[in-house]
Amino acid sequence: MSMSLSFDEEARAEMLCHLVVGEFVAMARTGDWLKTAHLVELARIWMDANGAGSDWQERIAVTRMAADLAPDVLAASGLMTEKALTPLFTDGWRLDYRMPLVCEIRDMCMARLRRV
Repeated sequence: MSMSLSFDEEARAEMLCHLVVGEFVAMARTGDWLKTAHLVELARIWMDANGAGSDWQERIAVTRMAADLAPDVLAASGLMTEKALTPLFTDGWRLDYRMPLVCEIRDMCMARLRRV
């Protein structure tokens, strides 16, 4: 799979991290994972907000990875409630990379991407 210049390894890791945390939010709020259509929409929103570009295959690959990775990361992080998730964000839906736990989740995402 060829990766576009604006969707490099760092961008893919950040989007994957955002999607994984989005899955946590869905689980905390509804008790269920995001539907595929919602996960794809969350990926599109992240890409638009961050000026990233990719073809649909790249976007779907990362989205699928998020759905597969989220349960394992959730089990490791213990972020089961909205209250526990709130500190991971700055304003709006931006993850706060000053938080060590956000960096740990991002590192897990990067490790998963490197296994592909």
